[in-house]
Amino acid sequence: MTVWTSNEDQLKLFDTIAAAYRAQHPEVSSITFESLPFADYNTTLTTQIAGGNAPDLAWMGDLSRDLIASDALVGLTDKLKATDGWNYDDLLDSATKEFSRDDTLYAYPFSNSPFALYVNTDLLAAAGQKIDPETLTWDQVAAAGAAVHAKTGKAGFVIRDFDYKSWNTLATVWTGFGAAAWSPDGKTCTFAGPEMQQAFTFLHNAAFKTQAMPGPGTKADFFAGDAAFTVAQVSRASLLDGKFTFALHPLPAGPIGRYAVLGQAGVGVLAAGKHKEQAADFLAYLTNPVNAEKLAQFFPPPRKSLLTGAKLAANNEVLSAAQLQEVVVDQLPKAVTLPNHTSPAEIAQKATTALDAMWKADADIPAVLNSVCAAIDPILTK
Repeated sequence: MTVWTSNEDQLKLFDTIAAAYRAQHPEVSSITFESLPFADYNTTLTTQIAGGNAPDLAWMGDLSRDLIASDALVGLTDKLKATDGWNYDDLLDSATKEFSRDDTLYAYPFSNSPFALYVNTDLLAAAGQKIDPETLTWDQVAAAGAAVHAKTGKAGFVIRDFDYKSWNTLATVWTGFGAAAWSPDGKTCTFAGPEMQQAFTFLHNAAFKTQAMPGPGTKADFFAGDAAFTVAQVSRASLLDGKFTFALHPLPAGPIGRYAVLGQAGVGVLAAGKHKEQAADFLAYLTNPVNAEKLAQFFPPPRKSLLTGAKLAANNEVLSAAQLQEVVVDQLPKAVTLPNHTSPAEIAQKATTALDAMWKADADIPAVLNSVCAAIDPILTK
């Protein structure tokens, strides 16, 4: 099974579950978890599939639509429904939507992690800044972040994993401005719209005028204590190690008000794998109610029965029941997913190249956003 995590605690849990499964299935000689770098994950996985060296199971994010459309995944619905005690009806319809086609589930949505705002309250205090999470807006985050940078030299706010390359992570901000990457049917680019222009003007000002956000080429890891705020998924809380006092809140309000954004990952059985039946059986075991509850300490589950703050906190050593209720359970029903489309690698490459011109102090923001649409519209209409 390929994964993109290298977190020792997460891999240890996977190994523990695999060992328990093998104890019941001695005919399975080994179950291994191969960690692939996140930045190269999609490319590596598709290369493995094309080269006849596909894994039996794989995590997937925005690659899921391509894999489903190309019949590269094994349908799971019948297997999971037939597994004693699995309780297929416990799955949230909203969680399975991205991984389904024609009423068949092709990947189990094991991680349904809303993005949240992490706050280093020690840095805020050092800069004499206070925030009210009940009324917090992006403008207020930027103002506090700029003040922290001016006072301490540390970064203000960081969109984790963005690094001026992974533009889709900026949906955690632009959604609050009423913007979207493309139309609901996925056929038309909407980067050039006024809402997106407003969102990118905010981000550009933060990077180049107020220094509320680190500029290109500047690294700042919130979890190492280098920034006052970061936007990251709830599952990233495992990186907190007690170096500083933190708070966790839903995303700040944008011009449209409160909103929520969800990052999902599924795990599916590859049709090109050499052990499809065994892989599907292990997947059913890995995701049954008992193991789903164990995995929930890192990955918010799609099971309705587990989606309460108290349930999620039972195995979570970092976040409280109240925090998990507020930033996971209460956000899931209204959350939109990160941009997802077929041909994700091609879209990502074209959009990233076009957006390179945005990250200069004198960028023509409307012109750059128009160039993004010129680059990706031909792909969207395929």
